[in-house]
Amino acid sequence: MIITTSVLAHLLQAMPQLRQQVYFKASLTALSHAMEDQVLAGSEQPLVIACFQRERFYRQEAHRYRRIAQRTPHVYVLAAPETDFKNSSDHYETVAFDPKDGLSHEWHLVVIGSHYANCLICREKRSSVSNSANGEMDTSRRFEGIWTFDRAVSAKAAELILDRIATYRPELADKIEQAKAEYISFGSTQPSDRNLGDSPNPDPFVHRLVTYLQAGQYKLLKAYRSITAQEQRERLVNSITTAIRRSLDPHEVLEIAVQELGRAMGSCRCLLYRCKATDTQATITHEYLETRGRDRTILCSTLGSPWPLKDNTLFQAIVEHQESISVEDTHHDPRLNQTSSKNANSPSSKLKELVQTFGMRSWLMVPVLYQGRLLGMVELHHCGETPYRWKDEELALVEAIATQVGVALIQAEAYANLQDLNQQLAALDRTRSNLVAITGHELRTPLSTIQVCLESLASEPDMSPELRQVMLNTALDDAERLRKLVQDFLTLSRLESGRVEWNVEAISLQECVDLALSRINVHWSEERRPNIITQVPTDLPLVQADGEWLVETLAKLLDNACKFTSSQGEITIGIQTNGNSIKVTVADTGRGIEPNRLEDVFDRFYQEEGALRRTTGGTGLGLAICRQIVKGWGGKIWADSAGKDQGCQFHFTVPMIAPTSESQSSKGKGKGSRKGSRVKRK
Repeated sequence: MIITTSVLAHLLQAMPQLRQQVYFKASLTALSHAMEDQVLAGSEQPLVIACFQRERFYRQEAHRYRRIAQRTPHVYVLAAPETDFKNSSDHYETVAFDPKDGLSHEWHLVVIGSHYANCLICREKRSSVSNSANGEMDTSRRFEGIWTFDRAVSAKAAELILDRIATYRPELADKIEQAKAEYISFGSTQPSDRNLGDSPNPDPFVHRLVTYLQAGQYKLLKAYRSITAQEQRERLVNSITTAIRRSLDPHEVLEIAVQELGRAMGSCRCLLYRCKATDTQATITHEYLETRGRDRTILCSTLGSPWPLKDNTLFQAIVEHQESISVEDTHHDPRLNQTSSKNANSPSSKLKELVQTFGMRSWLMVPVLYQGRLLGMVELHHCGETPYRWKDEELALVEAIATQVGVALIQAEAYANLQDLNQQLAALDRTRSNLVAITGHELRTPLSTIQVCLESLASEPDMSPELRQVMLNTALDDAERLRKLVQDFLTLSRLESGRVEWNVEAISLQECVDLALSRINVHWSEERRPNIITQVPTDLPLVQADGEWLVETLAKLLDNACKFTSSQGEITIGIQTNGNSIKVTVADTGRGIEPNRLEDVFDRFYQEEGALRRTTGGTGLGLAICRQIVKGWGGKIWADSAGKDQGCQFHFTVPMIAPTSESQSSKGKGKGSRKGSRVKRK
């Protein structure tokens, strides 16, 4: 049998003058124990009715009711069975009701004696969220109901519960009638303790005691909630920290942090971007965005938008004080609504436009700092009609996450720097290996030839003049080869160490091309040299560069093209104006370069065929020297090639001097005498 109606509701219906109060579980436990102790300490045989919600609650008090049953025969205990609780008359009367019964949500205790009476009739308040879900402890469970010493109220409550017991256990009808006649009828003739003559009235003292218990319980509840909030905050910080520490990629770190923080804070929009204290603006690359705001309006995304920093008074205040800033209401904050500013381009106007564009009603900015260095910014936006004030614990949470993001970014930067360092060390190791292999080959081969020639000249006095001349020429050629090797080493060392003094002046590019060609004609015979074509415009303006090093660059590019182009091939020198600079191109029809090797050819000691399997001479330093020279005057150098046997084009830029009437005149006068430039021959 299931009775869904509430005893408390029936009691309030029968006595509408009663007023309910809210009690915590701890208070009810203390009151129940006090009422039970009153029975145990007295000499009377009162009526005791106890209703527990579940058997597990009854089991905690079963020993007390065995002791109470030794004092009085009228003890009734009700509970919803969970294991072995059942209808029984062993020590006292037990009544098992269905777990779906209305009593499963109620807590009752009625004690009626000849000189005292009190009752506790309560029903548990069910919250929308379970205690375990919101983190509240069991002691914060709340009940509402009646607790009183009034005999009439106690008698009525006892009558209602005894009627239910008779329904559950009809075999107890005679005993229940006896209890009613002995306790309830007696209570109806004396409706109040005040009619009992000299019996004490503990009501004021007990009420003060309950008030004290309630106040203490409120303090405990507040402490529990504070502990729960701290636990949730630490759990969230740990979860976000764990997530961002899984990656050493700064972009992934920021994306994980902004998504986790945005969901945890329940904000309409969460931004996380990199910035420095001196930046004028930032670009939003990481955003958490609710599809709709709190008022169901569609929110605008900020991804890719330029974010003002220099003209942002909030950002500048954060840079100065290195503290978070929150704006509860952007519509009325004086920092965003300065009435004295009428200029549309003023900082206040720009911020106001930003707020209106992205619908920000409340704005929180938290800096991402590491040892006083600004690494980025966290922003939370609430968009809607109602302003939002961030709580202290929420601000502490965001600041804790910002701190963890700062540490993660520093670690990511350190890892990236370590990777760069490892790459540099690997390149240095390759350079060392190439240096050993190339210098060993380039030094050993000419030295061996020189030694053989000199030994032959010394040991063969009868050698014919023609053969003697051949030996001398061979030794001289290899000596020159060694000299060039040493010269390249010294030149590259000077360029890389910054010990070169640049003599920048206005010079004629045509003259530099002519000097570079003269060098090639000296070092390459007509039979071995490819056909070289020059395409230099006649009205070419002067360039701003060091003449010696410009000739050196052209000569090395031409020498490199001659090495890898057959005598039947062709080399073209082309010059084009390109904005404020001139682009020089040395193109050949030779061997070509694989597209994935176009950047590597400018590395020191780079040898496409390998150090010891080359069909052409050289140390692999020529293009590295060219790159350092071009970088010296602020130009660029690069290579293009369609692949093997498709030829190659090397390009570099030289700063151009804008032509003026005076320079044109001097240029015309200098046509007959070196064109007014000073370029030394090397």
